[in-house]
Amino acid sequence: MRKPYPGPKNKVMYSMEVSRRLDAPRPVVYQALLDPEAIATWRVPDGMTGYVHEFDARVGGRFRISLTYDASDAIGKTAARTDTYHGFFERLVPDKQVVEVDEFETDDADLAGRITVTTTLADAEGGGTDITLIYEGLPDSIPRADNETGTRMALDNLARFVKET
Repeated sequence: MRKPYPGPKNKVMYSMEVSRRLDAPRPVVYQALLDPEAIATWRVPDGMTGYVHEFDARVGGRFRISLTYDASDAIGKTAARTDTYHGFFERLVPDKQVVEVDEFETDDADLAGRITVTTTLADAEGGGTDITLIYEGLPDSIPRADNETGTRMALDNLARFVKET
């Protein structure tokens, strides 16, 4: 883990890594990373619903995704109950890696800025796939524990999704 580093406007930014083993081969997992229908299903923490507005799975291709809390009293990062972000694919290495650059759609300076997410796939010993997500540029206004919990929930969903595929 890297130490927090100063980001734009003197914000403190941090990096984090989350890994999990999946019971599916790398090509199946990689496809789930680039399929908008799959994304809307698995890339959603518990208690939220996903919606993919735009998704062009190629280097330089853009995407826009909203995650909406099911609870009516929940507070989103970009709207009353919603976290909407957009970005682009910086690098795609078939069956091995997806690098995306995300940005929340918000006027909140504490949440503004680019977050780079590098997802790497490797053959797991004994079969399956080890998936590792590295986040760089997370603003400290997003608690590390919250981001890790949400990521682990999404990876649990991904594990179920690829096992059924």
